[in-house]
Amino acid sequence: MSVLVRVFKLALAYPGRAVVSLVMAIICTLLVLVLPTVTMVLVDEVMDKGRRDLLFQTAAFGVGAICLRQFLFTLRTYGNNALEQRLIHDLRTVLYNKLQRLPIKWFDTNSSGEIMSRVASDVPTTDRVIVEAIDQALPALIQFVAIVCWMCYFSWELTLVTLAPLPIIALITTLYSKRAEPKWRESSQASADLNALLHDNLAGIRQIKAYTVEPEALDRFDAASRRVGEKHMRVMKGQAVVWPTVSLLAESGIVLMLGFGAWWYLEGAITKGTVMSFLMAWPLLFDPVSRINTLTQTFLGGKVAAKRVFDILDLPDEMNLTEGKRPETFTGRVEFANAGFSYDTDSPAVEGISLVAEPGMTVALVGPTGAGKSTVLNLLTRFYETDRGKILLDGHEIESLSKEWLRDHTGYVTQESFLFNSSLRENLRLAKPDATEDEIWAALENANAAHFVRELPEQLDTVAGERGVRFSGGEKQRLSIARALLKNPPLLLLDEATSALDNETERLVQQALETLRADRTSFVIAHRLSTVRKADLICVLQDGKLIEKGRHDELLAKGGLYARLCEASIRE
Repeated sequence: MSVLVRVFKLALAYPGRAVVSLVMAIICTLLVLVLPTVTMVLVDEVMDKGRRDLLFQTAAFGVGAICLRQFLFTLRTYGNNALEQRLIHDLRTVLYNKLQRLPIKWFDTNSSGEIMSRVASDVPTTDRVIVEAIDQALPALIQFVAIVCWMCYFSWELTLVTLAPLPIIALITTLYSKRAEPKWRESSQASADLNALLHDNLAGIRQIKAYTVEPEALDRFDAASRRVGEKHMRVMKGQAVVWPTVSLLAESGIVLMLGFGAWWYLEGAITKGTVMSFLMAWPLLFDPVSRINTLTQTFLGGKVAAKRVFDILDLPDEMNLTEGKRPETFTGRVEFANAGFSYDTDSPAVEGISLVAEPGMTVALVGPTGAGKSTVLNLLTRFYETDRGKILLDGHEIESLSKEWLRDHTGYVTQESFLFNSSLRENLRLAKPDATEDEIWAALENANAAHFVRELPEQLDTVAGERGVRFSGGEKQRLSIARALLKNPPLLLLDEATSALDNETERLVQQALETLRADRTSFVIAHRLSTVRKADLICVLQDGKLIEKGRHDELLAKGGLYARLCEASIRE
């Protein structure tokens, strides 16, 4: 289906508003015929024939028509802007909802800056096409046809002379549109790249300052900004040649019309009023032609923007997000049966993982960086799907379960603790929207976070700031742990959740986690020996493979990789 056809189908959500706007546009357009008609009457009847009785009523009719046209134009402008904002809101909401339903893997290869560009810039540009079509394009077409018909009624010969430049104009604009679209696409992509770079630089402003690389960052931004200007000027270069040429051809029509009109008037073929009315009608005839430049830019830009929006909307949703089994109970038994997964085809991230976690067990995943520990947790949340083998939860294959159900029964504290730029209460209630104040404070107590929250002037109403910037790394991790504890899930995943805590705070948090361990299955990734030594099962990964598993004392006795990691930890 054509991109523009899909864009115009969006207007079907508000057919009443679109029809009312179109009707007012048609009435406004037809009212433009009043001015040349009044001109003809005033010249031929009042001035040439001395019909004084027609002077006042003809002039009053003309003024009244102009007032009505401007009143309808005011209503139409307000209505079209309201329609545009509704369309932008609807499409932006649909696009955001789509983004939430895409698999995590898609976000791994698409920058946040470009995604923001599509939501913030491409959506309004897309919907602007609809409003311009209703507000400008269709009225312009109706006006052109109406004026041509009016002219033909009084003198088809003079009409043909007036329209003589149009075939050449049509040819030029058609050729330009075909050549301009890829240039618009390149300009739009350059703008998206600039937004992506700006987003990354602002997100990493502390790193830029810490490493004093402001000049290098400025150079990269300068190069990206220059590229936007260069791509935009490629578009403007064509317009600088095409549209003056179009204006030249259009304006040549008035000279032809006046020349032939004067000749035929002298020959007695037409009246002076006809020539004068054609002169008044000429701007109205070529007004739609003068809009071609603006409309072409709008439609080409909208087509490119719409394609970028529809490229996302046409992506397949994350599979089984809401579909699948929803068991009434989940005890927390987890089994990996020769599970494997690859981020790409070159090498597996994990391979042949087999382990069983009974309800209430704590499973620790240890190993060097890049061993595949976080990948195991990503498979449990189904951020990624296993390529080989299977994972069973209470005997159900994980692929058969609804992802929504699975994640509702899972608490996940990631390595990078994330807080939204909202109040602490809202951040914590992500885990349980109906949580009471007592439940929130209990979770904070268990995570050893209550004491510093109480010291805040606004306590739970304190706004965390962008990415939780108002709190230290350890405080953010404790708040994230509190959020997971508030959820009270049967399956708890902790990815380096205590890495930023000092020894005393870590001890208190571990006590809280041990209290909860009896009624939930926990998977813990940690490098510190104190974090994993009391685990019911320690799994040692290397190069994506499970090479050792057992309890702390058993693995130490083997003298393998785990023993060497413990020895290194003690030396540190």
